[in-house]
Amino acid sequence: MFLPVTMELLRGFWETVKIFFLTLAFSLPLGLVVAFGSMARIARSAVALVLAAAMGFAGGFVGARVGNAGNKVVIQQVERTDSSAASGTAVASSGMTTSQVSEMVSPSVVVITTEQVVYSQWSWYGQNQVESGAGSGVIISSDGYILTCAHVVSGASQITVTIGDTDYTATVVGEDDTSDVAVLKIDATGLTPATVGDSDSLSVGDSVLAVGNPLGELGGTVTSGIVSALNRSVTIQGTSSTNTMSLIQMDASVSPGNSGGGLFNMNGELIGLVNAKSSSSDAEGLGFAIPINDAIQVAQDLLENGYVSGRPYMGITYIAVTDAQTAAQLNVNAYGVYVVDVVQGGPADKAGLKAGDRIVSIDGTEIAQKDDLGTLMQQHTAGDTLSITVARDGQMQTVSLTLGEKNASNTAAQRSANN
Repeated sequence: MFLPVTMELLRGFWETVKIFFLTLAFSLPLGLVVAFGSMARIARSAVALVLAAAMGFAGGFVGARVGNAGNKVVIQQVERTDSSAASGTAVASSGMTTSQVSEMVSPSVVVITTEQVVYSQWSWYGQNQVESGAGSGVIISSDGYILTCAHVVSGASQITVTIGDTDYTATVVGEDDTSDVAVLKIDATGLTPATVGDSDSLSVGDSVLAVGNPLGELGGTVTSGIVSALNRSVTIQGTSSTNTMSLIQMDASVSPGNSGGGLFNMNGELIGLVNAKSSSSDAEGLGFAIPINDAIQVAQDLLENGYVSGRPYMGITYIAVTDAQTAAQLNVNAYGVYVVDVVQGGPADKAGLKAGDRIVSIDGTEIAQKDDLGTLMQQHTAGDTLSITVARDGQMQTVSLTLGEKNASNTAAQRSANN
């Protein structure tokens, strides 16, 4: 028989889990590709670095203007020509040496450090703890807009961007977990933005440079390699879901802390955003990057709206019970995914979901682990209607939930529920 959840225990345990479960990402099975979370001393999620391809591009530079009216963000991009794309022929590179490219692009890559204050009544170390993290980012406008990976800054209560010897406090313009892209803003002018290239023009074998902050302590590190494969389908274990992404594979050396750093071609153009590497100890030179064409498209949405349109939103916080000890602490006798909090007025609230519900299945698909729910959400868009079966007070109930659209306001409400 299903025992009722003691909500005080559930919420207390949830706070503890928030501290520890991300650090477990580094003990995932061999062969799984994981996102390296920004970390110098404490791992928050898994992140990796990537290396991309080297290509030259025909034509001059164009300024891509995005953002709200009256507050345009100018991103310097190479001009893309239909003729070169149609022929599939690579345009000759500038012929710069590795050291020349490194000198050209390094001023555009920044160090990112983060702090997250976590409260836990179950903590052995006191009521409040500070998780520290580190990653990398790339300047995309002279007035302080910075591109990085979402997992580098997700959940951070304080973000610091270091350029040279100067530290800046950064704010999050927007972040998108699905694409693992985030945009930050610092109060600065006269910065050196990267020139955004065309990742669609890459070829296998192109030379590339990865620039970032490996191990959270070695900012400005440059490694070189080649593009090993394009459009590589890679499954990445995130904090709450398993995402399959189409990435650039490269053999440049990358480490935790490189996430969000730039992958550049031999013209000094940004063609990828380093975000993952293989977690297998047997795999060498196996890193991945988000193609810059994909990352910039997401960044433009974030700059204009603060979110990516169409992303699904349920309005719940949930936790997975997968072992006897956790079940005993929460006073439940069934494993599964439990609702911890419901955002008032959100889709789950309107559908009738309640804190303490165990989600049994969605549209007939069993939900047994945290990843099951997160991964299923990646397969849907805002407006889709789900049939959700839950266990409540020993009875099975089915509700119909229409997914909302994730935006800046309900994301803030979700974070409030999580905290």
